[in-house]
Amino acid sequence: MIWQLALRNLGFRKLRTLFLLAGYGLGVAVMIVLLSVGDAMIAQASDEKLVGGGDVTVLPEGLDVEVMKTGGVGGMFFSIANARFLHQQLLGAPRNAALVRAVAPQIESKLLYVTLANGRELPVRASGEIPDATRDVGAPALLADGSWINDDGDRRWIAPSLAGLRHDADHFHLPPPDLATPQSWGEWHYFNVLSPDASRWYFITFIVAGQVPAGDWAGQVLVTTHAAGRPARRFSMTVPKSQVRFSTRDANLSFGASGNVEVQADGHYALRGIARAEDGSGDELRLELAVTPAPRAYFPGATLMGGDTPSGYAVLGLRAAATGSICVASRCERFDAAQAYHDHNWGTWQGVTWDWGAARAGSFTILYGRVRPPASSGNVDAPLFVYLVDSLGFRAVFRPRQIQYDDTRVVAGPGRGPATARLFEVRGNDTLDLRLTIDDAVASDTRGGLVGRGEGDYARQLVTPWFLQMKGRARLSGRVGGVALAGEGIGFYETYR
Repeated sequence: MIWQLALRNLGFRKLRTLFLLAGYGLGVAVMIVLLSVGDAMIAQASDEKLVGGGDVTVLPEGLDVEVMKTGGVGGMFFSIANARFLHQQLLGAPRNAALVRAVAPQIESKLLYVTLANGRELPVRASGEIPDATRDVGAPALLADGSWINDDGDRRWIAPSLAGLRHDADHFHLPPPDLATPQSWGEWHYFNVLSPDASRWYFITFIVAGQVPAGDWAGQVLVTTHAAGRPARRFSMTVPKSQVRFSTRDANLSFGASGNVEVQADGHYALRGIARAEDGSGDELRLELAVTPAPRAYFPGATLMGGDTPSGYAVLGLRAAATGSICVASRCERFDAAQAYHDHNWGTWQGVTWDWGAARAGSFTILYGRVRPPASSGNVDAPLFVYLVDSLGFRAVFRPRQIQYDDTRVVAGPGRGPATARLFEVRGNDTLDLRLTIDDAVASDTRGGLVGRGEGDYARQLVTPWFLQMKGRARLSGRVGGVALAGEGIGFYETYR
């Protein structure tokens, strides 16, 4: 009876019936398409040729996933810079412990070439992973035979010792063979130390400069002492290359009897140095310090410029403590966990200028900077960054457009220098407001030789030849991820006038 009524109703309104049937058919077709798309997405997500395992896959911004899957030119050579830093300080950081269960770095289907004993060359596709980490995210490799477990290299990558971390990021380099000015190559360990009452501070540099390794080059210990209201003093000791030992595999640097920087097993830097006053007084400076970086407070290193004027920079002691002594003649200053800082620079520096600063602001530590190549030494629009860490490590990076200097401070040499400075940025819901108040500034004329920065005797013709080294207070405010930023402290800053 019901079927009979339904059929008669369909025949009674033919147009309506056709419209309903067409709509029903269209709905079924759309559903089939959506189910097919969903099935394809599931198959693609589980495709081991993409990147297998886990709930979230992190890839470089702008990478075409299909190009990577098919092995096109755009996907063949992609990489993620500082991948270990991302693993330790972002994805697997203590800050995200409640959200992230496991992290597995992987390299998929990279094109390599194998040269056989008979000279024949074969293209191969190779993948790389940390075996235990890959198992933790549910994507273990299918083994035809043997075992697939972490080796020493895997363990060093995923959980390096403090000494291993220093050596990997803070080692020395050899100059590229095609430098425009090979004599201007310089590489150095830099430290600064602040007295407990903030009235005295020291800049300490262990540098290798010149045509390294086969030309005319040498080492130098350079220490500049500062005291509030008093002229700075420079102490230096030049070391012939026969007494210099450095390595591209570790961070240790030796100048024989004149000093050394050595990474200890627990990760702290042991410094020893001797230098003589450059003012002709005959005073000798001796230092023995242990500089201990705070956990997770580091910048992993970056290439600042490339081409024929390369330069690089790493900060392994963005927030550090110094213990030991610095003696000038018969007077010694002793330090016990004093505020300290350490970075490492390398490259060619003729005509290069920069803005730089590192400061504490309560529980936060700040690093900012930008580098201008020689051809654009007056360009105020060079890229700028502000790097922020706290007790859990990396917190945020900001990219303000400029540093707003207030050049009303009288400085011997250029005449004027910054009295205050400000870096400000709004990015979505995040904000940064960093204000600097300069307490002391010293200017050096870089048109003469400035061996301490790898300049050699190159006389530069710059619109901003005066190099300013400053000390002052930093005040931080703003917001990151809905959490307020606030703190004050002391730091050191550099710029040119």
